[in-house]
Amino acid sequence: MNPDSQTAPAPAPVDQLRRGLLYAGCGVAAALAGAGYAWRSLEPAGVPREGAVEAFWDMRFETPAGGELAMQSFRGTTLLINFWATWCPPCVEELPLIDAFYKANKGNNWEVVALAIDQPSAVRQFLRRLPLSFAVGLAGLGGTELGKSLGNLSGGLPFTVVMAPSGAVLQRRMGKLTVTELAQWAAAS
Repeated sequence: MNPDSQTAPAPAPVDQLRRGLLYAGCGVAAALAGAGYAWRSLEPAGVPREGAVEAFWDMRFETPAGGELAMQSFRGTTLLINFWATWCPPCVEELPLIDAFYKANKGNNWEVVALAIDQPSAVRQFLRRLPLSFAVGLAGLGGTELGKSLGNLSGGLPFTVVMAPSGAVLQRRMGKLTVTELAQWAAAS
């Protein structure tokens, strides 16, 4: 037999198993790293900026009907603030859930304010199709900065903040709310 024509012996089954476990381990580590990065980048990881909560209570927003919405008027209640936009599918999907939550809890010292980060005309048109029972303010593009100041570091939508009657932040949630979360928040207040 010619030594140049010989092929390398097949790896032993133990070597194949080790190699497979190594590849699987690397794959799991990469997946976990990616999931961790996504979680950290999507979750509001920051705390409200110094003075942001007090500044919030001094804010006023135009309403879709042309009136004024003073945040100070909600102080002393448990306030759910939802940052949303008409062009944001999860925002639009959660609004009926938030409306039902408001109707069920408004007698329990809960208030809800939806701050639209959108064009006023788009918000007005949207509210003609889907009227809401709670207050809506037109935050415009400044609403993104307000959300960031309250802990939404990514600036994503939807973003929800719950304030205690004292004015302190109780909860923050990036992403679409669930019935379970809202029930837990209501039970805790």
